[in-house]
Amino acid sequence: MNRRTLLKTVPAFTLLAATASNFAQDAAPAPGSGQKPAAATSAAPAPSAASSAQPAPALAPITLPKPEKDSGKSVLAALWERKTNRNIRDEKLPPQTLSNLLWAAFGVNRESGPFNQIGRTAASASNSQEIDLYVALPEGTYLYEAVPHRLTPVVAGDLRALAGGRGRRGGAGGAPVNIIFVADIAKFAKAGFQEPGLKDTEIQKSYYNIAAGLIAGNVYLFAASQGLAAWFHNCNKPALTAELKLRPDQRVLYAQTVGYPA
Repeated sequence: MNRRTLLKTVPAFTLLAATASNFAQDAAPAPGSGQKPAAATSAAPAPSAASSAQPAPALAPITLPKPEKDSGKSVLAALWERKTNRNIRDEKLPPQTLSNLLWAAFGVNRESGPFNQIGRTAASASNSQEIDLYVALPEGTYLYEAVPHRLTPVVAGDLRALAGGRGRRGGAGGAPVNIIFVADIAKFAKAGFQEPGLKDTEIQKSYYNIAAGLIAGNVYLFAASQGLAAWFHNCNKPALTAELKLRPDQRVLYAQTVGYPA
């Protein structure tokens, strides 16, 4: 099978490979999102009166179904359909669709990747895998663990509105899934290959922003392949940093809203 035939026949999210060149163009600033990220402290501020967050033990981990490999449109068809759509219904995604979405975003696609680590569906500098995906659902916010492909509860309660953005149907606050991109700076020190840039603060910024863009591109292609709507945008960084009780070396970067188009 030649390369052209492969691209026409293989489902899109099995070959997801996006570029970061256009993700910033689709990022819509949320009201008040011009604030710079605030460093988290060891004792995070108490949730505001407007927050519905509760301690995470009220939630149970979600074991996701095994991701599928044979559904959706081809890569080329998905590229034709790729777009930002802010008009999203509040209808819940089925477990299998949610599983496929998160795997496509940043799941494990090979057990033996660069530098004796697992390989993921999106590239990262020296395979640092420094981006963590927090998934805000109506009942709570979870951390996506690529191994063993599950959602681990972080905080109960609805934090979707903090993901930011206002669409024609209420934006992120009404959509079923909001993916929050968090850079974990500490993971650079654990990379298999310690090139000089991993220790440079400014280069680290470029690395984790590009990594976030690659993951966001995967989400856009998956959404296009499945007939879903997706929107990559800014978010309420200080509030999410506090609610998620992030460490000082973690950075809330962006959010991406996914659901059925209205």
